Amino acid sequence: MPEVTVRFYEELNRFLPDDRRKQPFRAVVPPGSTTKSLIENLGVPHTEVDLVLVNGESSDFSRKLADGDIVSVYPMFESWDVGVVSRVRTVPLRVTRFIADVHLGRLARLLRMMGFDTEWANHLPDDLIVSVARREGRIILSRDRGLLKRRAVTHGCLVRSLEPREQLSEVLARFDLARQVRLFSRCMDCNVVLARVTRASVLDALPPSVAETCSEFSRCPRCGKVFWRGTHWETMKRLAADVLGGHPADPPGIVPGPPGGT
Repeated sequence: MPEVTVRFYEELNRFLPDDRRKQPFRAVVPPGSTTKSLIENLGVPHTEVDLVLVNGESSDFSRKLADGDIVSVYPMFESWDVGVVSRVRTVPLRVTRFIADVHLGRLARLLRMMGFDTEWANHLPDDLIVSVARREGRIILSRDRGLLKRRAVTHGCLVRSLEPREQLSEVLARFDLARQVRLFSRCMDCNVVLARVTRASVLDALPPSVAETCSEFSRCPRCGKVFWRGTHWETMKRLAADVLGGHPADPPGIVPGPPGGT
């Protein structure tokens, strides 16, 4: 059977066993194997890959491999100029609209807190997740490699951590999103952008102490929940600052949005 030489670069090495990381290695492939099947059989979801070179030439996922081919596999580029080669996808990977699988509900709420459009429901089957992602141009967030290896999935991220705060840090870093954060601009329950409202319009929904001490309010257009800058807002602000590596009073990348938290 054909034998090829493969090397994975940068963060793609995290999917490999130690003896295959950051170095070329040989792999035997069935006749007719494509670059996509090679990459995924070695444990790397194709959604993590942005560029494939075969014998120094840029190739797509359908390229069939021959004996002696040299395959170089690269992740999403942060700063290199790769304009002279062809990436494996024509639509940019860095799209900040997400859909999370059923196991990532707490991560979905934290991403909404950060202002990112994130669909999630505890009953969504994988087929529907893939369908919605394709229709709405969303990045699938999942801990299931099998889901991300589906042929129909074009944009996805394998979430490695089990802890929601670490998952949030992972996603923000993976897509370089710190400067796009809009803290407390979305309802954490409904994923809808909050609307600023006057105190008079929500007075009947406020505790007396809040009505007396707070002057800025927002409301979710879908569920009607009212938000103001209370103790919950301060707690979430400290969490955001911790995740982004800034001071609690002034987290980097945060642009003031409607006040959140009740």
